[in-house]
Amino acid sequence: MKSYFALVEKTGDSAFGVQFPDIPGCFSAADEEKDIAPNAVEALQFWAEDMPVAEPSSHEATISIPEIRAALSRGAYLVSVP
Repeated sequence: MKSYFALVEKTGDSAFGVQFPDIPGCFSAADEEKDIAPNAVEALQFWAEDMPVAEPSSHEATISIPEIRAALSRGAYLVSVP
């Protein structure tokens, strides 16, 4: 099973935005932190039904992306999504 890193950022005062660096255009959101992973898995599943899915990047490759590094420095974090 492949796992992809997802970048999670808190948007505003309540919601969490989720994006996949390896899969531009695939995103998710959650109002509560406990819903981040299930919503992200669902987004990947829907994406894979209609679109090709790239091979997942390593953690090192993901954190070397300047936009990801900048987001992490602002308090975002990565989660692994199967």
